[in-house]
Amino acid sequence: MNRHLEPGERVLGAEVLRGGITAEMRRLTIGGRDGGTRDLVLRTFVDVEHAEDRLHREAGALTRLVGTGVPVPGLVAVDPVAEHCEYPSLLMTHLPGRPVLDGEGLETRVPLLARQLVAIHAVRPAERPQEYAALTTADTVVVPRGADAAAWAAAIDMIRGPAPPYEGRFLHRDFQPGNVLFDVPPSGSAGARLTGVVDWAGASWGPADLDVAHCSVNLALLHGPAWGLRFAEAYERAGGVLAATASERLYWRVRDALASSEEVRLVSQPWREAGRTELTARAAEERLDAYVTALMDAQG
Repeated sequence: MNRHLEPGERVLGAEVLRGGITAEMRRLTIGGRDGGTRDLVLRTFVDVEHAEDRLHREAGALTRLVGTGVPVPGLVAVDPVAEHCEYPSLLMTHLPGRPVLDGEGLETRVPLLARQLVAIHAVRPAERPQEYAALTTADTVVVPRGADAAAWAAAIDMIRGPAPPYEGRFLHRDFQPGNVLFDVPPSGSAGARLTGVVDWAGASWGPADLDVAHCSVNLALLHGPAWGLRFAEAYERAGGVLAATASERLYWRVRDALASSEEVRLVSQPWREAGRTELTARAAEERLDAYVTALMDAQG
């Protein structure tokens, strides 16, 4: 750690950052020789499967995004195999802002999310990241208790077939409100300014629809199915281009919604810790069911 600091710098303190699922996050206060301070963030994978791959992806993404205008942390150092650290870790600069998960100012934030995702998909790296992984199959979907059986059966049947053709784009692969930072003025989140995008451990190459679908289902879980249905429209209004046909667009939205069924209880926990106490595991499952049903109803 110390060998990556400037001469005369030392760690003055550490603060645990909450909200992550797969990694432990700490903000480190670094003191300088002149008495000033700066913050770094240490991201640590403790007993996490595929930690080496995740850290290689994140370090690669942060490197590729330098100079693109996408607001990401600066890479300071990475230790994917715990050669110098107790666990696989990544050290990066600290960005201002915080995730905003409540409903106040959502009308303002959603277009900002959409514009930022369009900017990410516009990146054309000299070296592409690896191809996306689907993360779910028809046989691994977890149907929520009391769900609309017909809608879920139709959705599961949809992903049994081959994926539609697509034009590849640079993907974040976990773009959602929990991984986007906003600077919120004292007047309230309606005037929030987007300051950063974090957690690039899943960076991939694949269809833009997949990132849009992932943000959509997270908005549906956080704020209700209607918001999930609206995000694709916001993305297109911001200049983003989705799959050519309605059936292809629906495929990707359904696929990511079904993938969320396997982890909906897990992802709702940090939301409750962040103050959304009403989002119990059961409430999140009910919203996911309502969203999947709405998607299937929309196809007529």
